[in-house]
Amino acid sequence: MMRPKRVLVATFFLFLVVFVSTAAGGGDGEDGSWQWKVLQTSIGVSAMHMQLLRNDRVIVFDRTDFGRSNLSLPGGRCRDDPNEKALKHDCTAHSVEYDVAANTFRPLTVLTDTWCSSGSLAPDGALLQTGGYNDGERVARTFRPCDDGTCDWEESPDALSVRRWYASNQALPDGRTVIVGGRRQFNYEFFPKKSSSDSAAISFRFLAETKDAVEDNLYPFVHLNIDGNLFVFANNRAVLLDYVKNRVVRTYPPMPGGEPRNYPSTGSSVLLPLAPAPMEAEVLVCGGAPPGAYLDAKTNRTYRRALDTCGRIKITDAAAQWDMETMPGPRVMGDMVLLPSGEVLLVNGAASGTAGWELGQSPVMAPVVYRPAAPDGARFEEQSEASRPRLYHSTAVLLRDGRVLVGGSNPHEGYNFSGVEFPTDLSLDAFSPSYLSFKNAALRPRTTVPASPMQLSYGERFTMEYEVGTAVEGGVRVTMVAPAFATHSFSMNQRLLFLEATEQDSGDGCRRVEAVAPASGILAPPGYYMVFIVNGGVPSVGIWTHIG
Repeated sequence: MMRPKRVLVATFFLFLVVFVSTAAGGGDGEDGSWQWKVLQTSIGVSAMHMQLLRNDRVIVFDRTDFGRSNLSLPGGRCRDDPNEKALKHDCTAHSVEYDVAANTFRPLTVLTDTWCSSGSLAPDGALLQTGGYNDGERVARTFRPCDDGTCDWEESPDALSVRRWYASNQALPDGRTVIVGGRRQFNYEFFPKKSSSDSAAISFRFLAETKDAVEDNLYPFVHLNIDGNLFVFANNRAVLLDYVKNRVVRTYPPMPGGEPRNYPSTGSSVLLPLAPAPMEAEVLVCGGAPPGAYLDAKTNRTYRRALDTCGRIKITDAAAQWDMETMPGPRVMGDMVLLPSGEVLLVNGAASGTAGWELGQSPVMAPVVYRPAAPDGARFEEQSEASRPRLYHSTAVLLRDGRVLVGGSNPHEGYNFSGVEFPTDLSLDAFSPSYLSFKNAALRPRTTVPASPMQLSYGERFTMEYEVGTAVEGGVRVTMVAPAFATHSFSMNQRLLFLEATEQDSGDGCRRVEAVAPASGILAPPGYYMVFIVNGGVPSVGIWTHIG
């Protein structure tokens, strides 16, 4: 039985105006060049971890054992930990909530150490944050978004089966999260614990097999495949894991060259945008460091040239092979962000060295855009340079207005603001892709924003109304993007789907497009997404949408 169509009333709300104005102000280039804008010179903490929430707030945090941050906790609150190595009595914040529209931030209280932890969103939009170091290694934390400034971290000690430090999270079709790996953890587990079968960690031998002298398999790249299995990449190898039956169902060939791509030889990875009703899926892995780069930098202060290659593989092919491509330059510790246009942004990082305290050199200032659908050899394009280096512990996340929020860079053991080559950076920048330039203003669709997030069921047909100055021949496209948890150059749960979409001739001057929601939680795990109308590569402001 076909579901009824849902038509969104064409009414513009105030916060749409705020977002359009903010986004337009970021793209100053008349020639369509990419532009940067400083949002905050200091939020008090370094953005080691970032997550966009459904109310357009971004949760930012670093770790509790850096010493004093530059932001005090309100109301005389303090954190007391007799086992803390840096500061046993700490009255400063190590987490903030950043309000995108207002460009303001407020301190949050996190009590246990979140250093090198992982995260994902629950189906209800709450941030699930797991693991860390010392007293935080088995903690599960929850942040439930609110609009009145009263919400804060909730922490559950001993919620995880084993210590999770440098692990990766992936949201699953059943609403749970799987937590994979971590330092000296060759296993995975699920959260929340829904049954006794969830209570223990499950052995995953592949992670032990990919560990080398410096590990190089931490923060494994984990992507949910369109068949429901997990693609897991560690070091220079990958497998397809059936997590339900706990068995490897496919082993992929090693990436040519044999160089490591995971922490601390930190490259980055994305699942490339999925077509409507996809029959295939591809993964892109870019950058990293050559074998031995970590030890050379740490023991000899010799900073080897980072990798300048990407590997692309169609993970659904029975005889999948890696296709290698060359970036405009070398990059380690770079972040890859899926843009609503279907392109991939590569930003941040260094051209030599590796991840680790003061082990990266030669900051890469110019981001690169990668166009997956372009011909081989014509996919990369270098963009305008940033004004500041973003090295170890930097992050980047997509915002609903189409900009990319960039922050962090603390390549030191503590907060070092002077006397070092690369000081700790507490700022936030907005990066505006060329689709936000004034040159493209007439192409940008103006979409109805509902008073509350749109609610969809799997496979549901829905209709969106929009206005546009210049319509591109061939029609618009509709994309659906999952907000990602970004840390250590890997954006967990990042996902972009092109939806089946058909333009409708309304006859009343209003443009309409009918789209079809993803068919199942395997394609789009339940939760909140941003839905964009894209006209000639230029996206609208996204609409928050809940599915499942």
